[in-house]
Parts: sequence; C-alpha cells; structure tokens
Amino acid sequence: MAPKTPPGETRERVYRFVREQLLRGKPPTVREVQAAFGFRAVQSARAHLEKLVEEGRLTKESGRSRGYGLPAAGRALLGAARRRLDTVLVPLLGQVQAGDFTTALQEFEGQIAVRAASAEGLFALRVRGESMKDVGILPHDVVVVRQQPTAESGEVVVALLDDEATVKTLRKRGRRIELHPANKAFSVIVPEVGQCQLLGKVIEVRRYFEGSAAWEDPGGFPG
Repeated sequence: MAPKTPPGETRERVYRFVREQLLRGKPPTVREVQAAFGFRAVQSARAHLEKLVEEGRLTKESGRSRGYGLPAAGRALLGAARRRLDTVLVPLLGQVQAGDFTTALQEFEGQIAVRAASAEGLFALRVRGESMKDVGILPHDVVVVRQQPTAESGEVVVALLDDEATVKTLRKRGRRIELHPANKAFSVIVPEVGQCQLLGKVIEVRRYFEGSAAWEDPGGFPG
C-alpha cells in the first residue's frame, strides 16, 4: 500500500488548485475541491480550506458557496494576472485518432476564443460520454486543454489510451497512475506502465446551448 500523502503537501496542492481557479475567475465550491482531489468526504476538503483561511492564505465570505478568495496581496496578483490575459484563438479538434498529438491535429475543425496569455500549447476538444458528469463535464461540452506530458494527482487530464482519447481525473499510486471517472456507472482505468500517454491538463470547460458548431456536431472523444 502506498504511503499516505502528508497533510501539509495535500493542503499545498489544494491551495494551488484554488488559486488557479481564482486566477481563471472561477472560485471553486467545497464539493468541487472534494471532486478534484478525490476526497471521500466533503469534510476533508472543508478542513483543508478552513486551515488555509486560518493561515491567512485564503479568505472566506460567509454565506456564499463560492466565497473563497485571496487576501489583499493575492488579489493584487490576481488583478495583474488578469490584465496580462489576451483573447487568443486555439484549435478545436474532433475525436483524437490513433497516433501521437500530431495525428490529433489532423482533426482540426476550427478555432475558439480563449482568454490566456498565449495560445501556445492550448487546444480544445469536444466531449462525448458521461463519465465525468459529476464534476460538470457533460456530453457536447468543449474542454480547453494545456498540452503537457505530466500532471499532478487530482487534476483532470486528457489521456491517450488504446488509441482513444479520454478525459478523466488523474490519480498517482506510486509509479502507477489511475484514470478516475466522475460517474459511478464507470470503472476506474488502471493502465499498464507505458500504456497511457497524457496529452494535457483540462483548464476550462465550455457549454454551448445553441448556435454553435461546437455544440451541433455530436462527435468528439469519450468522456
């Protein structure tokens, strides 16, 4: 059995996750933190958040589910980061076929606008399937992904497995990785060492209700 992660290390990862979400303008709820880190009980996520508030690294506005924020110094950093963001165009891809990322680029469908410092390393994919519905990633959604070969345990990633791309929550167990769904109807995927390639980390989810080609085409990759 792999040793448990020290509480301080987990809390630091929770802080980085919340801070990143705040920089994106999307304050997370306690349950979203729970889902991102795979805590069995929502109280575990709340305990880490309350400790970060006690340490002065986060603030909490009572009575609001998305009431976590950054203290004054952090808000100044947040403002500066937002001022550095531009509207950039990133490629929207369909289903990722067999092969490496270069092959995936052959499925180019168009571009979508994203607020980011640069378009470099960013791409978007269309979701097919319901395996991540409990964290709010639904069929026909578009996920914006930062291309990177590694990710932290608890982050939502796009992985290439058996010539098919899938979006799942990454969990690290020693040298092995697991791909966890957010839907009890689906099983955890435990790939053999070297069988799975990470294409990138999901940094944004888009939902289109009408009037968008990103919504009208039911294609995409399995959730």
